[in-house]
Amino acid sequence: MREYKIKRGHNQDLDALITQYYGAKGDIGKGMQFVVEGIGTITIRQEKSSLFIAIVPPKTVCGDHAIIKKWNEFLYDATGKDTKERKKEFGKI
Repeated sequence: MREYKIKRGHNQDLDALITQYYGAKGDIGKGMQFVVEGIGTITIRQEKSSLFIAIVPPKTVCGDHAIIKKWNEFLYDATGKDTKERKKEFGKI
C-alpha cells in the first residue's frame, strides 16, 4: 500500500474524481475498491491529507500507454502533485 500526500490547499471532491475517471461510486473516507483494465484491482481510502492506494495487478498485462497516462492524470487531480513531485516524495522514504 502506498501513501500519496495531498498538496496543502488542494481540495478536490475525490469521490467525484473517481466517478469521472473510472465510473466507480462509493465513499473514499470508508475506503472503496474498483477494477481498472490494465492496472488491476484498486483499493483506495483517504485519511486526513493522504490517500492510501493498494493495487493488485491483473493476470494479463495490457500494453496500452493511455491507461498509465489516465492514471497519472487522476493522481495529479487527486493530490495536486505531478509525477515528478510524487517521485521526489517517494525518494525521501
